[in-house]
Amino acid sequence: MELGDKAVGFLLTLTSLSIFTYYTFWVIILPFVDSDHFVHKYFLPQEYAILIPVVAGVVLLSFLSVFVGLVMLKSKKKKKTT
Repeated sequence: MELGDKAVGFLLTLTSLSIFTYYTFWVIILPFVDSDHFVHKYFLPQEYAILIPVVAGVVLLSFLSVFVGLVMLKSKKKKKTT
């Protein structure tokens, strides 16, 4: 089991580093590259650099709020029955 945990941890770390590198290059370095350079075809338009993290944050906070609300409701029902 320990080897499986290490593999999953390695994959998560590699994925996180890849996303961080891609996003950093997209947001910080790409605006200084000429717009007709071939590297621009590998990236979305700059508007999405703000839109994607904002939408992801709203979705994450929504799911977290719903989860906490459901846990609070279940714990309240459990206290009533005991």
